[in-house]
Amino acid sequence: MKNSSHRISGHALVGEDLTLQPVDIIIESGIIAAIEERTRAPMVWICPAFFNAHTHLGDTIAMDCGMKGDLAALVTPPDGLKHRLLGKASRQDLMRGMRVSIEEMIAGGTAGCGDFREGGRAGVSALRKAAEGLVFRPVIFGRDGGEEIAEGLGISSTRDVTGAGTLVAHARRAGKKIALHAGERDGGDVDEALALDPDMLIHCTHATKKQLRECADRQIPIAVCPRSNWILGVTSSARYPPVQYMLDLGCTILLGTDNVMFVPPDMFSEMAFASAVYRIDPKDLLGAAVRGSEMAGSSFFIRKGARANLFMIDPARTALHFSRDPVASIIKRGSGIQIGNRVFNG
Repeated sequence: MKNSSHRISGHALVGEDLTLQPVDIIIESGIIAAIEERTRAPMVWICPAFFNAHTHLGDTIAMDCGMKGDLAALVTPPDGLKHRLLGKASRQDLMRGMRVSIEEMIAGGTAGCGDFREGGRAGVSALRKAAEGLVFRPVIFGRDGGEEIAEGLGISSTRDVTGAGTLVAHARRAGKKIALHAGERDGGDVDEALALDPDMLIHCTHATKKQLRECADRQIPIAVCPRSNWILGVTSSARYPPVQYMLDLGCTILLGTDNVMFVPPDMFSEMAFASAVYRIDPKDLLGAAVRGSEMAGSSFFIRKGARANLFMIDPARTALHFSRDPVASIIKRGSGIQIGNRVFNG
């Protein structure tokens, strides 16, 4: 939604601290021009839009195709099940699947994602085409040459890719972002990933304390994908990934949903699962569901000068009316169906 001037009133979760405040938010040309305190604001919750920090949207065409085999058999390039199915899919079906997933994310309060895009340059172009006309910001990490026209380079794992260092050096010279899967099934590829000076690591499910401390010290964000880790069998314990320990160390945690073939790209469900299993403070979880937007160059947190990417929930229309803690309720009980209005500006 882009109006020359627009005013929203309610109780907003303001700034990175997500402080609930009764306010008027004035939006001009898609930018939050002012946040004004209002003593008697309507009891509507205004929440920053989500950013899904790690997706594989192309996998939509392989949705619920079966869970036979280990991680390597299912998703590891070049011969994993997902890659064989992607290779057989028509471009039309691929784009249609990605677009439907994007539309579902928008309906669920998500205004952007960081997508690992298979299929080289054609795969990157297909995702851009799928998102055409939608107010949604995909940050694309390409591979197999796709990184040349994408925002970044996405590497499955250093153990899966020959010459990862050369690929990273070339992408870095071209000004691309670098993201790698690391520590998903064990910690054996984390040191090699860290040596490549990434802009983001995905998973770190089995990273050691030393490796996580290095991520914190070097301010390398970690996109965790709890449901995917459990479904793919790389964890069955709340100790992996050690999300609370990551936070205690000062790691920057982002939240993602990973492969659409196994996990719907629904951030409400991801937060609810992470809350139940990992017992993380609700504000930390909500922050992780928003903070990935910084990779798009414009944070979704509600603050003056930021692009307006937010949504509203009217708790009076549901049992949320009885909530004593709006942030906790959004985390544990929220859903796209409760969203009354969205203001997305990419």
